[in-house]
Order: sequence, then C-alpha cells, then structure tokens
Amino acid sequence: MRQDVLTIPNVLSATRLFLLPLLYYFALTGRETQFLVAYILIGSTDYFDGLSARLLNRRTNFGKALDSIADIPFYISSAYFLYLLYPQYIQPLTPMVIAFFVLFGLSFVVSAIRCGKPIMMHTFLLRLNGVLVFVCIVLSYFTNTTWLIGVILVIYYVAFIEELAIFFKYGQVDPDSPSFFSIKSKT
Repeated sequence: MRQDVLTIPNVLSATRLFLLPLLYYFALTGRETQFLVAYILIGSTDYFDGLSARLLNRRTNFGKALDSIADIPFYISSAYFLYLLYPQYIQPLTPMVIAFFVLFGLSFVVSAIRCGKPIMMHTFLLRLNGVLVFVCIVLSYFTNTTWLIGVILVIYYVAFIEELAIFFKYGQVDPDSPSFFSIKSKT
C-alpha cells in the first residue's frame, strides 16, 4: 500500500466501517451492554481519526473521502439501532425521521447534479449532530431520549437546508467548509 493511504487516521476510519457488523450482531441478539461498549469504542474512532489527521499532519482527500464513506453507514445504522433497541423513543417521531431521510437523500441528489458526484459536507451543524447522535445512543441505554432525538432531527433539518443552499449557490466546495456564511465571506 502507498504510505499516504495506510495512515493512522485512515485505519481509524476503516475500523468504524469494518466493525459495524459487530454492532449489528450485538443489537440483533439483544446484547445491549456489549452493544453500548462496542458503540462507544467504534464511534469514538470518528473523533480520533480527525484528531490524529490534524496532529500528525495527515489530512488528505483520500482520508476525507474515507471518513465520509465510514460516517454514512455508521450514522444511518445509528438511527436503525435506536429504532431496534429503543423503539419507544423514536416511534413518536416517525414523521420527523421520514423527513430527515428525505432531506438527507435530497442533499446527495442535489450535490450529484450540481457537483458531478454526491458530497457529504462536514459543516459545523453536521459535526455537532454527529456528536449528539453518539451521545443520544449512549444516553438511550440509561434514559428516555425522545426529546433529544427530536432536537437532533431539527438540527439536521437546518444543516441539510444549509447544505442544499451551499450546493445551489456555490456548487462544489471544500466538504469541510464550516458553514454557508464562511463560504460567502471568502468570495
């Protein structure tokens, strides 16, 4: 392998992707405590891949793409895990969840049309929600998180609308752009 591909940040991102079936195993077999421990360990790679990339100066386009590739199934699976393990927390919000997936899909369609490929942005709001989803899964083990799930969904709506505005106004931009307004101020 090339030296710039086999890096600590990329291994951490790939770990999140390749260990995802372990989370499915624990969730589907009702092993909630094992699921929680594995989820915390596997989910924390999303923080440590970015941190190590910055600290080791190993930020690459390949690494950004791999991080997004690992994030999508991990966070979509997180919604499924919430539904599977704690359906009583998510069922009252079913219309909001459907709206989330519509906006999520729309952001990929619009980016594919405007930029020639689907792009997953890493704006401040989307990063914030990544943390909130992680915290929500952990808290769900201990308490009812219906209110938190609702807050997360509303923040996602705003984040996806911001993402759509970025694609419509600017087309392809750096996926790590913090916000619509940061792009606007640079032009």
